[in-house]
Amino acid sequence: MLKKFVTCIYLLHGNAVKSLENADVISDTPVLLAEKYDNDDCDAIIIYDMSNGDAEHEESLDIIKDICGKVSCDVYGAGNVKRMEDIKKLLYAGCKKACLNFSKQENIDILQEVSEKFGKDKICICFTETDKISAYEDNICKYSDELILLNSSEIKKTPDINMPTILNLPDLSLDKMIGLLSQSNVSGLSGNAINVNSSEIRNMKNICAENNLAVSRMLPQYKWEDLKKNSEGMVPVVVQDFRTDEVLMVAYFNEESYYKTIETGKMTYFSRSRNTLWLKGETSGHFQYVKKLTADCDMDTILAKVKQIGAACHTGNYTCFFNDIAGKKYAEKNPQKVLDSVFSVISDRKINPREGSYTNYLFEKGLDKILKKVGEESTEMVIAAKNENSNELIYEMADFLYHMMVLMAEKGISWEEITDELARR
Repeated sequence: MLKKFVTCIYLLHGNAVKSLENADVISDTPVLLAEKYDNDDCDAIIIYDMSNGDAEHEESLDIIKDICGKVSCDVYGAGNVKRMEDIKKLLYAGCKKACLNFSKQENIDILQEVSEKFGKDKICICFTETDKISAYEDNICKYSDELILLNSSEIKKTPDINMPTILNLPDLSLDKMIGLLSQSNVSGLSGNAINVNSSEIRNMKNICAENNLAVSRMLPQYKWEDLKKNSEGMVPVVVQDFRTDEVLMVAYFNEESYYKTIETGKMTYFSRSRNTLWLKGETSGHFQYVKKLTADCDMDTILAKVKQIGAACHTGNYTCFFNDIAGKKYAEKNPQKVLDSVFSVISDRKINPREGSYTNYLFEKGLDKILKKVGEESTEMVIAAKNENSNELIYEMADFLYHMMVLMAEKGISWEEITDELARR
């Protein structure tokens, strides 16, 4: 079992506060805080929704959805769970797991129901007393995937629990970290102890590895000696946005920058003009966080997929490749780019109506008309699928996708939200 370092966001009135017991605001932008934790290499983020009332709860769900769309790590949703519908909303927002608070009887009562509906791998249980876990041990093992202990005073009793358990801690020493993670049932550490030390997560993982504890970290599959260097003893790096595949820039690794990039998770190059190591974003704040490094067939060039903060180019452009030299007119074939382009036109029609536009006609008629057309096009698509020749089906599918995108624009849904949801499945 890989040992996890799990950060927390305690969500109240749209802000991230210090803890479940302390409402002091630590960030008024929880999404940015979540991105920081993700960039610091946390393995998961637990979001505790502390909102009051249905309206604030819905606002919190929107924030949770935004966080799930921005981070790469797993997100656990907790708090304000009273019925199956609340679990569904957390999972639909993009959470990897939804948490049941076992200090509430109504949460205990719905465990089996929500587990059978969504799968036990989607259900996590928060608890403060180990006695409660012992009382319901059989059901917990059968219908949930992981536990979160919120009460640090109960930690001494955790060896008796036969389930993967994340421990929520107020503080942490290195010796205590190794001791706790050495327990076979402890799946991770969380709480303020990890939040305040999030920038040290990579170092803590290295210490764990040195103590024979399995953790998730980037390790090079190829040594520097395995790569073919150019005449200057370096390897060129083509840098690409991990979401859009847009090429951002080209730079160079030497041996030190190669290993430094893997160690820190931030793209670090060798500057030939300054003859020194160059941490991208050190002065501008436009860091590049590593998602994947891949060598080409000749082992002499590296493709880096990164999460780009701000602009990649010193000119302020997002990519360094913006000076068109020559070209021919061509039809874009990349499916995502085509869909994005069409959706962009549809969205623009909603903001800037054009006389005679069929898209504007649909927007003017409203949601019911749009839904009617989506229904009609889906039916025509089904009928076309019964024909042997696929040409008509392709045409009807394109019609359906167009009307679906009109509906997306009407409801404020983006392609990125849909592709993120597909990627999670």
